[in-house]
Formats: sequence, C-alpha cells, structure tokens
Amino acid sequence: IQCSKLTTRAYSTSFSLGINFLSNHLRNPIYSIYGFVRFADEIVDSFEGYDKEYLLQKFRTDTFEAIENKISLNPILNAFQEVVHTYQIDYDLIHAFLQSMEMDLKKINYSEEKYQQYIFGSAEVVGLMCLHIFTEGNKEKYTELKPYSMKLGAAFKKVNFLNRKSVW
Repeated sequence: IQCSKLTTRAYSTSFSLGINFLSNHLRNPIYSIYGFVRFADEIVDSFEGYDKEYLLQKFRTDTFEAIENKISLNPILNAFQEVVHTYQIDYDLIHAFLQSMEMDLKKINYSEEKYQQYIFGSAEVVGLMCLHIFTEGNKEKYTELKPYSMKLGAAFKKVNFLNRKSVW
C-alpha cells in the first residue's frame, strides 16, 4: 500500500489531495487502485524505446496471477489484488481497463463506438472500481450509483483530453 501511496503522490497532486477528504478506512484501497491504473498508464505513455505491447501483456498476466494467487512480489499488484478480493471488484472491469490501455498503444482515429469503448475502459471502470470501495459491498447502493460514477469518470477523462489539446 505504501508503494501505491507513493505512486499516487508522485503522479497526481490533485488526486492525492482528494483522497485526504475520504474516511481513513477508504484511503488505502483507493491508493491501491490508483497505483494499479497509473502503472498500466505509464507503460503506455512513458516507456519509449521498449516493447510496450509486451510490457503491457506482462502486466496483464502478472495482474491476474496476483489476483488468482492472492499475492504478488510486485507491491503495486499485491495491494491491488487485496482490494479486488476485499471489495469483490468485477474482473470484467479490470479486463476493460487493460483493453483500453492496449487501445492506447496505437494512436489512431476512433469511430464513435471505439471511442465510447475507450472512455468506458480507461475512465468509467476506474470510477466503478472506486465505487465498489465507497459502497463497501452494498450491491443495491452500487447499482443505484453506477450510472453517475460512470458519467463522472467519463467527464474527468474528457477534461483530460481538453487539457492535453490546450498544451499541444
């Protein structure tokens, strides 16, 4: 968890500050999710000169081995697998996220359908993973809040796109 916390603080000041507004018992699981998604995103965005497809596939394999075995020598994945088990995070959310990271490896113009798929996997599912934590196993509350969580995740991603374009 400490590695996930350090990763969060190193990469996102605003997200780190936001976590501080959560109840103490919610902070570490959210750090664990952020650490996981940040590492995957870094493979896609930062590992120039390396075989990103291989690295992302290895990360995918390592992720599901950590979940299956309930342990990993990678501290980020170890923290994440614990959250997956504790909060019963749906594996489909993890698959969708990693699929969007794979889509991000190639810079192409997306059809509306592919764009929606990318937004779902890269942003909405992250919100849904966090929602599992916020609702603490209350499936009724999760179902009630799910569409709002997805819209919020999509909005954050789209604002991120706008911020990137303004820098270019």
